Amino acid sequence: MRPRLWQLLLPLSLAPVAVRAQAAPAAAVVAPPAAEQIAAAVLALPAEFRADAKVLGYSGSAHQLVTLREGKGPFTCLADDPAQKEFHVACYHQSMEPFMARGRALRASGVKGDAVDSARFAEVRAGKLAMPNHPAAMYQLFGGPDAFDAKSGTAKAKSLYVVYMPGATTASTGLSAKPAEGTPWIMFPGTPKAHIMLQPKMQ
Repeated sequence: MRPRLWQLLLPLSLAPVAVRAQAAPAAAVVAPPAAEQIAAAVLALPAEFRADAKVLGYSGSAHQLVTLREGKGPFTCLADDPAQKEFHVACYHQSMEPFMARGRALRASGVKGDAVDSARFAEVRAGKLAMPNHPAAMYQLFGGPDAFDAKSGTAKAKSLYVVYMPGATTASTGLSAKPAEGTPWIMFPGTPKAHIMLQPKMQ
């Protein structure tokens, strides 16, 4: 039986935007043109947010995030990592930028696994790392190696929706902490990166 998408995300602590950004490629891979990366990345967003989203991606064979397009909207999108086999793009609300950027910086400095969240949580609690005091959305698409069709600008991929609510619990939200298909549930309750998960189909 194939693992469900939320199960695949658990070891990553739902931080693919940090993990994938710093994962070392097995071999040099040349990134697609910036326009193609941008077109794929913004597909994760609702249509009304796409044109103004900032997009981070890759240039040439350098496996390091760069700004492909500046944005004036409320979202930052991460292009698909050409060094990874599976297709994945993500767009998060700008109020989560300090948390996301800190995760990327920690991994770049050699911090690994759960130690990344341990460091970030400690910084949040010490008042050194800002978190939003309001809900903040993240949209993601997951698919196979050929999920994105550059000619049509479409992707055959599964959606995963996340709403960050730092510190939220099952009691404060009325949501279960048990994963469930087609209904919201809360992941990492009571932590700085507590968030509501909603995946239309989990298979």
